[in-house]
Amino acid sequence: MTFATSERGLSRRSLLSGGVVLSASVLAGCAPRLPVGLPAQAHAIRVIVDNDFGGDPDGLFMLAHFMLSPSVDLPLVIGSQYRDFGEADLVPDKGQASVRKARELLGHLPQADHPPLLAGQDVPLQARTDARRSPATDAIIREAMREDRSTPLFYAAGGSLTELALALMAEPAVAQRMTLVWIGGAEHPDAGNPPPGPPEPEYNFSLDPLAAQFVFNEAEIPIWQIPRNAFRQMLVGLAEIDELARVHPVGRYLRDEVVQTEERLAQNVPAHIFTAGETYMLGDTALVTLTALRSAFQADAASSVYLSRPTPMLAADGSYVSNPAGRPMRVFTTIDGHLTWRDFTAKLRRR
Repeated sequence: MTFATSERGLSRRSLLSGGVVLSASVLAGCAPRLPVGLPAQAHAIRVIVDNDFGGDPDGLFMLAHFMLSPSVDLPLVIGSQYRDFGEADLVPDKGQASVRKARELLGHLPQADHPPLLAGQDVPLQARTDARRSPATDAIIREAMREDRSTPLFYAAGGSLTELALALMAEPAVAQRMTLVWIGGAEHPDAGNPPPGPPEPEYNFSLDPLAAQFVFNEAEIPIWQIPRNAFRQMLVGLAEIDELARVHPVGRYLRDEVVQTEERLAQNVPAHIFTAGETYMLGDTALVTLTALRSAFQADAASSVYLSRPTPMLAADGSYVSNPAGRPMRVFTTIDGHLTWRDFTAKLRRR
C-alpha cells in the first residue's frame, strides 16, 4: 500500500524478418500490420509480487498491469498485512484478506492461468526470536533457489517487508538470487522533500519496522528503493480512472475500488493526511515501471531517474544512517508515471 494514496508480438524471428516484410509492404504502398508484445514463451523476467491488496487499491492496479504484461512471469503473489482505516479493515486475517482481494481482481481478468496466491503474516515481526517460517516464506525460498530458471528475479514489494525478511533469515543465500524493488521508506535528506504536515514515519516502513531494518541493515539483497517522495509522483486523474471504467470491466472494478477507498479514508483519516480531490495516487504501479517496462536496449529502468549510493543503515524511526561500506543500492527520485499509465490503459483497451 502506498498512501499519502491471443495478441502476441514481435518474436525474435519476426524482428529478424521484419525488415524484409516492411520493405515489401512499403514498395507495395501499404503498411504492415505487426503484432504487439512479446510471445508468452519469451518471458524476460520473473517477479514475485508482495502487496497489501486489502488496503489501498493501487496494489490492484499494479497486479492487473503485471497480469497484462507478457514479458513478466509471476511465479508467486503474496497478500500482506495492512493497517486499519475504519470498520471494514477490522479483520484478524489481514494476509488472507489481501489474498481474497487479489483473487477478486483476477476473476475480472481474461487469463485462465492465475499465479499462486499465498497469505503472508497477519502481524509484523515483534522480535527476531519470534521469526517463524510460513508457506509464503518457503515459496519465496523455493523460487529464489531454483536451478532450472536463469531469468532475473525481482521481489516487488508494495507494503511491509515481513515475508522477505523471514525468507532472508531462514535462507540468507536468497539475497544473492533476487533484487528487491520496494515502494517504501522516507525521503533521503539530499534526494527529496517530505510531504506537508506533521512529520510521521512512511506508511510501508511503519507496517513492520523490524523487517525493514533487517533487510537494510543485515541482509545482502540488492535494493531498488522508491521512497515516499518518488512514489507520491504516481498521480492519476480521477477523470482518467472514470474514463477507463467505461472501456473495460477491469476498469470499472478498479474505479469502484478507488471510490470506496476514498469514502473510507475520508471518514477515518485526518484531513492533513487525506483529502479527496481530483487525483488518486497509484504509487505501487511504479513496481511495473521499473520491471516490466524496462528498456529493450541495454535493459534497465531507463525512463526513471535514480541515485546510486551505499545502502544506509535504517534506524528504528525510519531515518537513515550513513554507511559508506554498505552494498550499492538505487534510490529512485523520479518515476515515469506517464509511461506507466499509457501502457496500462492501452493494454486494457486492446483486450
